[in-house]
Amino acid sequence: MNARFGRVLTAMVTPFNSDGSLDLDGACDLARYLVGPGGNDGLVLAGTTGESPTLSQDEQIDLIAAVVEAVDAPVVAGAGSNNTASAVENSRRATEAGAAGLLHVAGYYNRPSQAGLSEHFRACADATDLPILMYDIPGRTGRKIATETMVDLISEVDNIIGVKDAAGNPAETARLLSIAPNDTEIYSGDDGLTLPLLSIGAVGCIGVATHWIGNEVALMMEAFFSGDIAGAASINRRLIPSYSFETSDDAPNPVPTKAMMRVMSLPGGPCRLPMGPEPDGLVDDAQAILDALGRG
Repeated sequence: MNARFGRVLTAMVTPFNSDGSLDLDGACDLARYLVGPGGNDGLVLAGTTGESPTLSQDEQIDLIAAVVEAVDAPVVAGAGSNNTASAVENSRRATEAGAAGLLHVAGYYNRPSQAGLSEHFRACADATDLPILMYDIPGRTGRKIATETMVDLISEVDNIIGVKDAAGNPAETARLLSIAPNDTEIYSGDDGLTLPLLSIGAVGCIGVATHWIGNEVALMMEAFFSGDIAGAASINRRLIPSYSFETSDDAPNPVPTKAMMRVMSLPGGPCRLPMGPEPDGLVDDAQAILDALGRG
């Protein structure tokens, strides 16, 4: 299966300094860890986990350029917006900054029609020659990208090559793959559904818990793709506490990951508002996750 960006990618948190300013040195250090000892093949920057709603466009581009320079691995740039003109400009600037590909989320909050979504993605694709993954996450955007819309875009637009799938419906993803071009690339965007999505044809994941379990997820994928389904399932069971930890109502993503980075002595810093304060006990929970993985 083609996975041009690699099998295991992390949607990287954006490190901030204690005063809330962008920590570019920390971002480069974290990126080097993730694609080195952290076991990742590539990175996705300035996505939801990277707190993109709180980044200025200049900060996004500075982040992308710095990390591209720091690592020898594919860097996929979050370039999405619910303003198509901004998404087009983000696409141009991220391309110039050296990204290997772009991630474009469906227009959020506006709740556009399928025709509007189609025109939005086509405009973004026209602004770059980089490969584009559509990001389908209706729980955050308020609008599902219809299967037929995705199939039309992948079939008709040369550089729209697949989907980051966080729609939570593997059966519908299976239907998508049954009618989409054979080289369509689906990346799991929901850590807890990565193994089920692999079983119906996904090529990899864009994870959050892969900040600390990148190597374990890589082993799970190696087992799965080599035909050891029982082994992959066994590894997956060990990782379920990490999937559960990464987000909750009291500590929504990326608050838990930034706590985990602090426990692991990696850059992260605080989240920007409106992400709320870190709840009591989260650092202890993070340490318990690592202890259970044998990395206490």
